[in-house]
Amino acid sequence: MARAVTKNRKIINTAAAWAVGLLIFFPILWTVLTSFKTEATAIADPPVFLAFDWTLENYSVVMERSDYMRFLWNSVIIAGGSTILGIIIAVPAAWSMAFVPSKRTKDILLWMLSTKMLPAVGVLYPIYLMFIELGLLDTQFGLVIVLMLINLPIIVWMLYTYFKEIPGEILEAARMDGASLREEVLYILTPMAIPGIASTLLLNVILAWNEAFWTLNLTAAQAAPLTAFIASYSSPEGLFYAKLSAASTMAIAPILVLGWFSQKQLVSGLTFGAVK
Repeated sequence: MARAVTKNRKIINTAAAWAVGLLIFFPILWTVLTSFKTEATAIADPPVFLAFDWTLENYSVVMERSDYMRFLWNSVIIAGGSTILGIIIAVPAAWSMAFVPSKRTKDILLWMLSTKMLPAVGVLYPIYLMFIELGLLDTQFGLVIVLMLINLPIIVWMLYTYFKEIPGEILEAARMDGASLREEVLYILTPMAIPGIASTLLLNVILAWNEAFWTLNLTAAQAAPLTAFIASYSSPEGLFYAKLSAASTMAIAPILVLGWFSQKQLVSGLTFGAVK
């Protein structure tokens, strides 16, 4: 009886997991399918799911109208640069909070997390003026700095959680053997926390890649990433759903491929320290 109940529960849990997964994946699937439709089919009522004449015209128009590779390169530089810079700053910060905590460590962590609750539009005006004065408007470097600062609380929090799972006795043994602080962080702590650092890096690349508010407001043409590439297909004449879907598919394809090939490292990092 107990075995039957366990089996039924497993079936229900599996079915529920598949249902949630399909529900989350459906908007992406619908976007990809719409990108192969004509504009008339894209706005058909009732919607057409698979029974339509597939076409690559939207991708041809998008490639002819826009310099996709320039937008892609900007996204790679901005997402990769902001993540790497954030990791460089966050590793020593998380190390000090995890292994040399003070009475205010938890307060600092909570304060850092609370900054994510601040509406971005509330600080847009002063940051915009600062960018104009410093000559950072519509530059890759400016966006790297902004996105790094935006995601830094998440990077520090994740690394702090991973570092807390590492026994402090290992670092103490390294100090007793004469390891300097730099050697302790670079050669002892970092290799042991590679799964956590890798998952943190991947998650923040995704967050930076998908960031739209700051990229749309702080860029014009030179440093515009793929989020601006997608927004360019919303025109005063109306929305061209098929072409917009083609542009969206081209924008999300690189990060989807990265996520697919990195899923093992991502899962490994997210479960790092869960079982001892």
